[in-house]
Amino acid sequence: MSTLSAITEVPLIELPGGAFTMGADHQRRDERPAHQVNLAPFRAAERPVSNEQYSAFIDQTDASPPPFWSHDNFHIPEAPVVGISWHDAVAYCEWLSEQTGTGFRLPTEAEREYAARGGLEHADWPEPFDAWPNELARSSIATAEHPHVPLEACRNGFGLYCMADNVHEWCSDWYDRNYYSVSPSSAPTGPESGMRRASRGGSWRHRIKFTRVSARSSLSPSYRYNDYGFRFYADAD
Repeated sequence: MSTLSAITEVPLIELPGGAFTMGADHQRRDERPAHQVNLAPFRAAERPVSNEQYSAFIDQTDASPPPFWSHDNFHIPEAPVVGISWHDAVAYCEWLSEQTGTGFRLPTEAEREYAARGGLEHADWPEPFDAWPNELARSSIATAEHPHVPLEACRNGFGLYCMADNVHEWCSDWYDRNYYSVSPSSAPTGPESGMRRASRGGSWRHRIKFTRVSARSSLSPSYRYNDYGFRFYADAD
Protein backbone atom coordinates (compact mmCIF):
# COMPACT_ATOMS: atom_id res chain seq x y z
CA MET A 1 0.00 0.00 0.00
CA SER A 2 2.88 2.37 0.69
CA THR A 3 6.58 3.12 0.39
CA LEU A 4 9.04 4.99 2.58
CA SER A 5 8.58 8.10 0.40
CA ALA A 6 5.07 8.49 1.83
CA ILE A 7 6.67 9.00 5.23
CA THR A 8 9.59 11.23 4.37
CA GLU A 9 7.30 13.59 2.45
CA VAL A 10 5.35 14.46 5.60
CA PRO A 11 6.47 17.95 6.67
CA LEU A 12 8.06 18.49 10.05
CA ILE A 13 7.03 21.75 11.67
CA GLU A 14 9.77 23.66 13.49
CA LEU A 15 8.53 24.77 16.92
CA PRO A 16 10.49 27.50 18.71
CA GLY A 17 10.10 26.26 22.28
CA GLY A 18 10.55 28.63 25.20
CA ALA A 19 8.40 29.26 28.26
CA PHE A 20 4.66 28.59 28.39
CA THR A 21 2.00 27.94 31.01
CA MET A 22 1.08 24.25 31.10
CA GLY A 23 -2.20 23.10 32.58
CA ALA A 24 -5.28 25.06 33.65
CA ASP A 25 -6.32 25.93 37.20
CA HIS A 26 -9.99 26.24 36.19
CA GLN A 27 -10.21 22.74 34.70
CA ARG A 28 -9.93 19.14 35.89
CA ARG A 29 -7.87 18.14 38.90
CA ASP A 30 -5.10 16.51 36.85
CA GLU A 31 -4.59 19.77 34.91
CA ARG A 32 -3.71 21.62 38.12
CA PRO A 33 -1.75 23.53 39.15
CA ALA A 34 -1.03 25.52 36.03
CA HIS A 35 2.74 25.98 35.98
CA GLN A 36 5.45 27.46 33.80
CA VAL A 37 7.46 25.07 31.65
CA ASN A 38 10.52 25.78 29.55
CA LEU A 39 11.16 23.71 26.41
CA ALA A 40 13.99 23.59 23.91
CA PRO A 41 13.03 23.99 20.24
CA PHE A 42 11.76 20.77 18.63
CA ARG A 43 9.96 19.48 15.56
CA ALA A 44 6.55 17.84 15.16
CA ALA A 45 5.02 15.98 12.24
CA GLU A 46 2.36 18.05 10.54
CA ARG A 47 -0.27 15.33 11.04
CA PRO A 48 -0.75 11.99 12.82
CA VAL A 49 0.83 8.90 11.30
CA SER A 50 -1.54 7.62 8.60
CA ASN A 51 -2.55 4.12 7.59
CA GLU A 52 -0.46 4.55 4.46
CA GLN A 53 2.62 5.48 6.46
CA TYR A 54 2.15 2.65 8.93
CA SER A 55 1.80 0.21 6.06
CA ALA A 56 5.41 0.89 5.04
CA PHE A 57 6.52 -0.04 8.55
CA ILE A 58 4.61 -3.31 8.39
CA ASP A 59 5.97 -4.11 4.93
CA GLN A 60 9.57 -3.72 6.09
CA THR A 61 9.38 -5.28 9.56
CA ASP A 62 7.69 -8.18 11.32
CA ALA A 63 5.12 -5.85 12.89
CA SER A 64 1.52 -7.03 12.82
CA PRO A 65 -1.21 -4.98 11.11
CA PRO A 66 -3.42 -2.98 13.46
CA PRO A 67 -6.38 -5.06 14.70
CA PHE A 68 -8.97 -2.80 13.06
CA TRP A 69 -7.63 -2.88 9.50
CA SER A 70 -10.19 -5.50 8.49
CA HIS A 71 -12.78 -2.70 8.66
CA ASP A 72 -12.75 -0.27 5.74
CA ASN A 73 -13.42 2.71 8.01
CA PHE A 74 -10.11 2.07 9.78
CA HIS A 75 -8.03 1.52 6.65
CA ILE A 76 -8.49 4.84 4.82
CA PRO A 77 -4.97 5.52 3.47
CA GLU A 78 -4.64 9.18 4.52
CA ALA A 79 -6.57 8.93 7.80
CA PRO A 80 -4.71 8.36 11.09
CA VAL A 81 -3.79 4.78 11.88
CA VAL A 82 -5.45 3.51 15.06
CA GLY A 83 -5.29 0.38 17.17
CA ILE A 84 -1.70 1.27 17.99
CA SER A 85 -0.28 0.48 21.42
CA TRP A 86 2.34 2.69 23.05
CA HIS A 87 4.91 -0.03 22.33
CA ASP A 88 3.89 -0.10 18.66
CA ALA A 89 4.32 3.67 18.42
CA VAL A 90 7.79 3.53 20.00
CA ALA A 91 8.82 0.71 17.65
CA TYR A 92 7.66 2.74 14.66
CA CYS A 93 9.68 5.77 15.76
CA GLU A 94 12.78 3.59 16.24
CA TRP A 95 12.33 2.05 12.79
CA LEU A 96 11.78 5.44 11.15
CA SER A 97 14.91 6.76 12.86
CA GLU A 98 16.93 3.90 11.36
CA GLN A 99 15.46 4.52 7.90
CA THR A 100 16.04 8.26 7.84
CA GLY A 101 18.96 8.98 10.16
CA THR A 102 16.78 11.39 12.16
CA GLY A 103 16.04 10.63 15.80
CA PHE A 104 12.25 10.38 15.79
CA ARG A 105 10.36 9.82 19.03
CA LEU A 106 7.10 10.37 20.86
CA PRO A 107 6.64 13.77 22.49
CA THR A 108 6.69 14.52 26.16
CA GLU A 109 3.34 15.61 27.52
CA ALA A 110 4.73 19.13 27.84
CA GLU A 111 5.81 19.18 24.20
CA ARG A 112 2.43 17.87 23.08
CA GLU A 113 0.55 20.56 25.00
CA TYR A 114 2.87 23.29 23.78
CA ALA A 115 2.41 22.10 20.19
CA ALA A 116 -1.39 21.89 20.60
CA ARG A 117 -1.60 25.47 21.87
CA GLY A 118 -0.22 26.73 18.56
CA GLY A 119 1.40 29.75 20.19
CA LEU A 120 -1.60 30.77 22.30
CA GLU A 121 -1.26 31.39 26.04
CA HIS A 122 -4.01 30.42 28.49
CA ALA A 123 -6.22 29.10 25.69
CA ASP A 124 -8.56 26.11 25.87
CA TRP A 125 -8.59 25.51 22.11
CA PRO A 126 -6.17 25.76 19.17
CA GLU A 127 -7.93 29.01 18.28
CA PRO A 128 -8.99 31.71 20.79
CA PHE A 129 -12.68 30.75 20.78
CA ASP A 130 -14.64 27.60 21.57
CA ALA A 131 -16.35 27.43 18.17
CA TRP A 132 -13.12 26.16 16.60
CA PRO A 133 -12.99 24.96 13.87
CA ASN A 134 -15.53 26.51 11.51
CA GLU A 135 -19.12 25.32 11.46
CA LEU A 136 -18.77 23.16 8.34
CA ALA A 137 -15.74 21.30 9.70
CA ARG A 138 -17.33 20.89 13.14
CA SER A 139 -20.40 19.35 11.57
CA SER A 140 -18.43 16.84 9.48
CA ILE A 141 -16.28 15.81 12.45
CA ALA A 142 -19.24 15.61 14.84
CA THR A 143 -20.96 13.05 12.61
CA ALA A 144 -17.84 11.01 11.79
CA GLU A 145 -17.89 7.35 12.75
CA HIS A 146 -14.21 6.74 12.12
CA PRO A 147 -10.91 8.67 12.03
CA HIS A 148 -11.04 11.39 9.39
CA VAL A 149 -8.49 12.58 6.86
CA PRO A 150 -6.98 15.75 8.43
CA LEU A 151 -8.88 18.88 7.44
CA GLU A 152 -7.35 22.24 6.63
CA ALA A 153 -9.83 23.82 9.06
CA CYS A 154 -8.27 21.83 11.91
CA ARG A 155 -4.80 23.37 11.66
CA ASN A 156 -3.58 25.39 14.61
CA GLY A 157 -1.32 28.43 14.80
CA PHE A 158 1.80 26.30 14.27
CA GLY A 159 0.30 24.66 11.18
CA LEU A 160 -0.30 21.31 12.91
CA TYR A 161 -3.40 19.29 12.02
CA CYS A 162 -5.86 17.70 14.45
CA MET A 163 -4.29 18.63 17.77
CA ALA A 164 -7.67 18.72 19.52
CA ASP A 165 -9.71 16.24 17.47
CA ASN A 166 -9.58 13.00 15.47
CA VAL A 167 -7.53 10.50 17.56
CA HIS A 168 -5.78 10.31 20.90
CA GLU A 169 -2.00 10.52 20.45
CA TRP A 170 0.52 8.73 22.66
CA CYS A 171 3.10 10.68 24.66
CA SER A 172 6.36 9.32 26.07
CA ASP A 173 5.51 10.07 29.73
CA TRP A 174 4.08 7.83 32.36
CA TYR A 175 0.81 9.32 33.59
CA ASP A 176 0.25 10.58 37.15
CA ARG A 177 -2.72 12.81 37.85
CA ASN A 178 -0.74 14.59 40.60
CA TYR A 179 2.47 15.08 38.63
CA TYR A 180 1.98 18.80 38.03
CA SER A 181 2.48 19.53 41.72
CA VAL A 182 6.07 18.24 41.53
CA SER A 183 6.88 18.82 37.85
CA PRO A 184 10.20 20.56 37.17
CA SER A 185 10.02 23.75 35.15
CA SER A 186 12.65 22.72 32.62
CA ALA A 187 11.71 20.08 30.03
CA PRO A 188 9.62 17.78 32.27
CA THR A 189 9.49 14.14 31.18
CA GLY A 190 6.90 12.77 33.60
CA PRO A 191 7.15 10.31 36.50
CA GLU A 192 9.86 7.65 36.56
CA SER A 193 7.31 4.84 36.53
CA GLY A 194 3.60 4.18 36.37
CA MET A 195 0.81 1.94 35.11
CA ARG A 196 -0.50 4.05 32.24
CA ARG A 197 1.14 6.17 29.55
CA ALA A 198 -0.06 9.71 28.92
CA SER A 199 -1.94 10.65 25.78
CA ARG A 200 -3.43 13.82 24.37
CA GLY A 201 -5.96 14.97 21.79
CA GLY A 202 -9.58 14.42 20.90
CA SER A 203 -11.37 11.28 19.78
CA TRP A 204 -13.70 10.49 16.92
CA ARG A 205 -15.26 7.81 19.19
CA HIS A 206 -16.30 10.13 22.00
CA ARG A 207 -19.68 11.84 22.12
CA ILE A 208 -17.84 15.19 22.22
CA LYS A 209 -15.24 14.98 19.47
CA PHE A 210 -13.07 17.95 20.46
CA THR A 211 -10.93 18.34 23.54
CA ARG A 212 -9.20 21.24 25.24
CA VAL A 213 -5.46 21.61 24.63
CA SER A 214 -4.64 21.13 28.33
CA ALA A 215 -6.88 18.07 28.80
CA ARG A 216 -5.01 14.90 29.75
CA SER A 217 -5.79 11.25 29.10
CA SER A 218 -3.97 7.95 29.60
CA LEU A 219 -4.07 4.25 28.80
CA SER A 220 -2.15 1.08 29.57
CA PRO A 221 0.78 1.01 27.10
CA SER A 222 -0.17 -2.46 25.86
CA TYR A 223 -3.76 -1.62 24.94
CA ARG A 224 -4.88 -1.06 21.34
CA TYR A 225 -8.00 1.10 21.04
CA ASN A 226 -9.66 2.22 17.83
CA ASP A 227 -9.22 5.89 18.72
CA TYR A 228 -5.53 5.71 19.67
CA GLY A 229 -2.83 6.73 17.20
CA PHE A 230 0.33 8.82 17.35
CA ARG A 231 2.52 11.35 15.59
CA PHE A 232 6.30 11.49 15.47
CA TYR A 233 8.49 14.25 16.85
CA ALA A 234 12.20 15.06 16.75
CA ASP A 235 14.66 17.43 18.38
CA ALA A 236 15.46 20.63 16.49
CA ASP A 237 18.17 20.47 13.83
